[in-house]
Amino acid sequence: MIPFGWPIAGHARRKLKEVFDRDGSQAAAEVLRRIAEIYAVEADIRGVSPGQRLSARKKRNAPLVAAFGDWLQVQRRQISAKSRLDENLNYIHNHWDGMQTFLTDGRIEIDNNRAKNLIRPIALSRKNALFAGHDEGGTAWGRIASLIETCKINNFEPFA
Repeated sequence: MIPFGWPIAGHARRKLKEVFDRDGSQAAAEVLRRIAEIYAVEADIRGVSPGQRLSARKKRNAPLVAAFGDWLQVQRRQISAKSRLDENLNYIHNHWDGMQTFLTDGRIEIDNNRAKNLIRPIALSRKNALFAGHDEGGTAWGRIASLIETCKINNFEPFA
């Protein structure tokens, strides 16, 4: 399985948006702006081959990520250790190595949004599967749902 680079950026981004909305923090706004820049590059290179994507990432996103890391270190020294902003910046800092994974392999997605969107219907319908009435029925439902979603990911028509 190919790992994802920035799933934690989504979590951090949501929390930082809350900090910005509540406090109007300019540092939170800056983090959101920097993450948006990185995602904009990813939007530009979506759909190209892994080799082209890796090359573009090294040229365009690696400098943005490096600058973001440098900025993050400075901010962490200047912000009160008891603030919600510091908590969120530390969260990003603590997961920094994992966040850079997407810069090393063009096959790696920047985040896990695609996978989350694919499993959302399964998660929403799991209450509907309670009618299975037995552990074996639930296991069978899980296998079928997994097979169907795997077919969709790989552009196969699961019902054909």
